[in-house]
Amino acid sequence: MAGGCILLLAVAVASVRGEADKVFNIGAVLSMGDKISDFMQAIVDVNEDMNTLPPRVKLEGVSLPMDRNPIRTAQNVCNHLISAQVYAVIISHPTAGELSPAAVSYTCGFYNIPVIGISSRDSSLSDKNLHTSFMRTIPPYSNQADVWIEILKFLNYKCVTFIHSSDNDGRSTLGRFQNLADHPGIKVEDIIEYETGISEISQKLEEAQGRYCRVFILYASTEDAEIIFREVEALNMTTPGYVWIVSEQALLAPNKPDGVIGLKLVNATDEEAHIKDSVMVIARGFRELYFNSSYNIQPAPSDCSKHDPVWETGQKFIGFLKEVTLQQGKTGRVAFDDKGDRIDSDYDIINIVNGKPTTVGEYVYSQMKTEMTLSLNVQEIQWPGNELKKPRGYIVPTHLKVVTVAEKPFTWIREVEDRSLCTEDEIPCPRMNKTSGEQDVYCCRGYCMDLLNALAAELNFTYSLYQVEDGLYGSFDYVNGSEKKMWTGMVGDLVYERADMVVAPLTINPERSQAIEFSKPFKYQGITILEKKHPKSSTLASFLQPFQKTLWILVMVSVHVVALALYLLDRFSPFGRYKLPSSDATEEDALNLSSAIWFAWGVLLNSGIGEGTPRSFSARVLGMVWAGFAMIVVASYTANLAAFLVLDRPETSLTGINDARLRNPMDNFKYATVKGSSVDMYFRRQVELSNMYRTMEGKNYDSAEEAIAAVKSDGLSAFIWDSSRLEYEAAQDCNLVTAGEQFGRSGYGIGLQKHSLWADQVTLALLGMHESGYMEELDNRWILQGSETCEKNEKFPATLGLKNMAGVFILVGAGIVGGVGLIIIEIIYKKHQTRKQRRLELARHAADKWRGAVEVRSVFIA
Repeated sequence: MAGGCILLLAVAVASVRGEADKVFNIGAVLSMGDKISDFMQAIVDVNEDMNTLPPRVKLEGVSLPMDRNPIRTAQNVCNHLISAQVYAVIISHPTAGELSPAAVSYTCGFYNIPVIGISSRDSSLSDKNLHTSFMRTIPPYSNQADVWIEILKFLNYKCVTFIHSSDNDGRSTLGRFQNLADHPGIKVEDIIEYETGISEISQKLEEAQGRYCRVFILYASTEDAEIIFREVEALNMTTPGYVWIVSEQALLAPNKPDGVIGLKLVNATDEEAHIKDSVMVIARGFRELYFNSSYNIQPAPSDCSKHDPVWETGQKFIGFLKEVTLQQGKTGRVAFDDKGDRIDSDYDIINIVNGKPTTVGEYVYSQMKTEMTLSLNVQEIQWPGNELKKPRGYIVPTHLKVVTVAEKPFTWIREVEDRSLCTEDEIPCPRMNKTSGEQDVYCCRGYCMDLLNALAAELNFTYSLYQVEDGLYGSFDYVNGSEKKMWTGMVGDLVYERADMVVAPLTINPERSQAIEFSKPFKYQGITILEKKHPKSSTLASFLQPFQKTLWILVMVSVHVVALALYLLDRFSPFGRYKLPSSDATEEDALNLSSAIWFAWGVLLNSGIGEGTPRSFSARVLGMVWAGFAMIVVASYTANLAAFLVLDRPETSLTGINDARLRNPMDNFKYATVKGSSVDMYFRRQVELSNMYRTMEGKNYDSAEEAIAAVKSDGLSAFIWDSSRLEYEAAQDCNLVTAGEQFGRSGYGIGLQKHSLWADQVTLALLGMHESGYMEELDNRWILQGSETCEKNEKFPATLGLKNMAGVFILVGAGIVGGVGLIIIEIIYKKHQTRKQRRLELARHAADKWRGAVEVRSVFIA
């Protein structure tokens, strides 16, 4: 049995060995002959590695030397490589000439043949519109920007001046740097672009020297760097305080100054290592292509003179090659981005000390963190001017241009003829007149002016103050009908560097925070609604307000029900009428219904009752209970009457932002805010308030002053604005009131240019002012001043007038008129009764007389 298994295995092995190996040709265009030998050896090594290529697959090398003439190079590729049906080509850089690698890339790219560069670092080769199949195991020069960003982050530098050549590599490097600088908040303070080979750049360097940023990044060739370093030395820009970070090429300049920091790509010139990595990448790509292809691998193009169909295998092969990763390549970790450029390359960080390069750090791939990491020994770095301490990287300007806007009580303005007329507590704050083109002179004072003086004293800076020309806070909108959006107002002055600082009630919101830098809030506030007070109207029935209608009806019914009960109790009681035994007086009558009603009303109205009281014990018990009931009712009425009449106060008509009149606007109720303000942005940003935003959009005012005046004159029903300003207005004018609770809470902050070096210092100063109570002093002085008057008026009881008690007087008048009417009715009724009584008396007298006559006649007859 064992012998049979061995026989079968031998047959199987023999069968496998009998199959022919599938051979794929790989081309190489290399600069030197020894590199061609390295390429051939790399092919042999890969073929011997059983774990790299698919089974029964072998690679075979086809090579030719690189020609400095790009046309001849392209012809050689067609005649010697494409004709041999190569599946990929490895190219190096010629010893002289720049265009030969591009010629190989163009030619092979036309047929979708992958090309892997091992030494060409031009950024133009990353353009996939021109070099569709080009890849490389060496990074382009522009990738140095990645390392520069990490160095700046490590050293905590927030601003740079970027100097670069105007060629494609220089601009590509700048573009990559700017894209990477946005996330860590590194500001490119200035960009100096120069023409390659320029001999004069001093003027641009002098302008950069005048800025506060002292960190310079230089991308330049070795020749250009030599010129720039000469100019830099002449301008004393390598003295203490400066920081210079330069490119690999610039680091090779013979006159590089001490203290410069540069980069050196590890294995940059080791073409043998790059050849081996390239061959390994191709082998791994073949393995993926072989096992993942759902169709047969098509033969490579073989003739440049024929226009064969698109080689789909080549397109698929390029995709697999870009996905290959060598964790332990000869040049380190080898990986590619979507353009085919090498990523995760290792760099040494070089510092020039006494004219010699010294390694002070490295930028390498960490297998543990699975990302590139920077290690930098700052203590070993020698900075320009032989300084050992890390420079700050900037100089702080001591004179700032400060912009503000007129907004009570934060900034009060007063127009004057000359700035010398401003008082001690006022600051000159001119404003550009759009009509005349000249500056009008104003004096400013208020909350923000006191805050500005305190900040200047705390942080030791001087300033020149002016008012924003358009009078706006700042929004990102279309200006003057243009198709391009721009920042307006004070925010625009910061964005376009017309001002260094904004000291005004500028609300912090997301839109502005993307464009400028904000300090921590110096005042927290929200949004509220201002409207005119609506006094309660006093009607003729004001005295009836303490009780509801139903209660009044129940009281009226109770009076008559109790009166009826008293009458019945007194009528049917055996003791309802009585006579004292020792008295000669006649027996008293029981309480009649009229007297019972009189008694019930008398008790309720607390009037003296001299007669017509209940006689029986049961009726008197009910009378006492009724008296207690009347006392409670009268006391409750008196207490509520004081609340409704004596303490009657105006009330707001709105309940807040969710009031139905705001959510469902009506023609007779108009509300608005200030156009382009933070409140306007808030309503635009909130989806649930979109209906309100559309309603206000065409009605918004140019300034808060105009809107508040419209509220006072009843031209505007409600004004939606910052709570601080509206609370101040309500404190100054007792006819105004804020309605509902605050919403959209935010804060006022000091505005600064993006990445301003003053941001942290201003924030710390504001926090100190909050802790010391200075901000509370400003609130009491400028915002809460005048609120005591309205509060006092609110607490003081109102004096009643005729309009409050008119109903009572009318009731008395109605009682008098009713009494006169009743007496007239009584007189008429009495006269009618008298005439009737007289007729009855006459009839009775006539009857008596007739009866007497009849009796007399009867006597005589008898």
